[in-house]
Order: sequence, then structure tokens, then C-alpha cells
Amino acid sequence: MNKDQLEGKWKQIKGEFKQKYGKVTGDDLTFTEGKFDEMLGNLQEQTGKTKEELKEEIRTW
Repeated sequence: MNKDQLEGKWKQIKGEFKQKYGKVTGDDLTFTEGKFDEMLGNLQEQTGKTKEELKEEIRTW
């Protein structure tokens, strides 16, 4: 597992936490940010690409 994959795993955990916090507080923005963080972390873990590379790919889609 390389550094980017490890960072991806951390983003998934952080995203799940934000989602749970968003549900408890009723904060839709935090929940949405958590979903995006989790998705980005999953992609990063699977591809081994950097966060910047993935964000650029998503932006061009």
C-alpha cells in the first residue's frame, strides 16, 4: 500500500465521521462533504492516484 492509498483510507474514515456528525447535527453540508471525502478516499485507495489528480479528473468529467 503506497502513501496515496493510505491517505485514501484515511479520507474514507474521515468522510464516514463527517456523515455521522452531519446526521446528528442536521448539518446537510457536513454530511455532503463527508460523502465526497469518502468517495475521494475510495478512489484514491483503489487507483493510488493523488488527491489533486483525482480532483482534476472529476472536474473534467
